[in-house]
Amino acid sequence: MAELDWHAERSDLQNLALLDRAPDDAGIDLVAVRRYRQARVRHEMAQRGIGAVILSDPVNIRYATGTRNMQVFSMRNAPSRYLLLTAERSILFEFTGCLHLASGFETVDEVRPARTASFVAAGPHIAERERAWAAEMADLIHTLVGRGATVGLERLNAGTALALQAQGLTLVDAQEPVEMARAIKSPEEMKCVNASLRATETAVGHLRDAIRPGLTETQLWSVLHQSVIAQNGDYVETRLLNAGARTNPWFQEASPKVIEPDELIALDTDVVGCHGYYADFSRTFHSGPGRPSAQQRELYKLAHEQVHHNMGILAPGMSFRDYADAAWNIPEKYHANRYYLSAHGVGMTGEYPYLYHRGDFPDAGYDGEIRPGMTLCVESYIGEDGGAEGVKLEQQVLVTETGVELLSRFPFEDALLA
Repeated sequence: MAELDWHAERSDLQNLALLDRAPDDAGIDLVAVRRYRQARVRHEMAQRGIGAVILSDPVNIRYATGTRNMQVFSMRNAPSRYLLLTAERSILFEFTGCLHLASGFETVDEVRPARTASFVAAGPHIAERERAWAAEMADLIHTLVGRGATVGLERLNAGTALALQAQGLTLVDAQEPVEMARAIKSPEEMKCVNASLRATETAVGHLRDAIRPGLTETQLWSVLHQSVIAQNGDYVETRLLNAGARTNPWFQEASPKVIEPDELIALDTDVVGCHGYYADFSRTFHSGPGRPSAQQRELYKLAHEQVHHNMGILAPGMSFRDYADAAWNIPEKYHANRYYLSAHGVGMTGEYPYLYHRGDFPDAGYDGEIRPGMTLCVESYIGEDGGAEGVKLEQQVLVTETGVELLSRFPFEDALLA
């Protein structure tokens, strides 16, 4: 395959740093952030005897290097760009024509053109392409790490993984070391998290101000998008804005449904925002013009109680099992429609760990330790099975050495708490 550099003669690329700007990012040392994150991945690799990882999830590539390029496209077309990371070297294989996007990053030692090993790219020659891809990568890994190396993989098609294995490499899943690395944030990294949250809160403020009967769910939801993008956020990962009867059960995609008077409107932000960090909090609003009903206020108060109880029990050193045992007891009539998690990790996306409800822990849960530096989202959904409406609330917090620090500052609704 020809190696193209369509930008070799250009001299106007010095403004690439603008890609990683945010309205609230003054004083963030992004070099320190990138170095910390890459060191975290290497530490977790070393803990597991992994000599190299090949990362093709664009979120993980961004975590490990700070580079970004068509993040949603890259998720759908893996491996269109990928990173080979060892203890000593970081080699980014970038999408054709895009090598300039990784220029100047101290976390990238070398940029090479990617060779896309997919049926779409290779057609009937896919097996040949996979073997060639695997031979190239194996030769590089043998040179950098040695023969018989243990290599962590993610998001590769089966034929590519099998071809790599045939090259004499020991393959393991890269998700564990990367997720464990991402779980602990540095103080400088937290500045990125907070910048993303402040921008998303501005966007939610615009959305709240736009609420009125007669709008569709999607028209209202578009207000969030406009503000997120205008502030250099990336994208919204889900379509979780619903009104009225579509708030129960939860997980209904935003639709052309018209918002009626005096309905609840539930939103989960799920914004991949500034610096690529996830701003994840949930709020439920009232469309007006009347006062919320007693039933609406009861749902809201219970969700508010659940979130605040569970925030109050979080503590460094607490086991996941102990958290589940101490978490808020969901009333029986709301149990069937409960949110699937009590809390979850958050960073550049939803992350490790998952903290389960007490009743779900025996089947779904796993143990671990809540540690300082973890950022968590504490969840609540309250809606009766077959009920008219439901309420979604969620707060984002940082676990500190002594407790938790609230990160999401968007206010709750006084009229629904009255």
